[in-house]
Amino acid sequence: MFDFKYCKIEIFIPESHLHELQKALQSVDAGHIGKYDSCMSYYEVTGTWRPLEGSNPYIGKENEICQAAELKVEVTCRADKVDETIAAIKKVHPYEEPVINAIPLFKTSF
Repeated sequence: MFDFKYCKIEIFIPESHLHELQKALQSVDAGHIGKYDSCMSYYEVTGTWRPLEGSNPYIGKENEICQAAELKVEVTCRADKVDETIAAIKKVHPYEEPVINAIPLFKTSF
């Protein structure tokens, strides 16, 4: 059907881990656009969760919605490097199950 060349990766992560994330993305050449690398966008968001029995780490109180500031980071990567990029992100990500979205880009200016 479609042959996607690039994907947009969205990552939700605490601000304290932004520098480590940037190094991990560089290691797999994510965010490389033309004669630039380390190209990414990020902005502050509020994440919410309710911890369930057995969650690790157990952060919050039972039956209570918790919230905290975090960053939403967006970066492009080649479609053939998505698995490698996600693996690099997981190595530096502090969450038990990090929220990482890979979205194929149909049209780009590349």
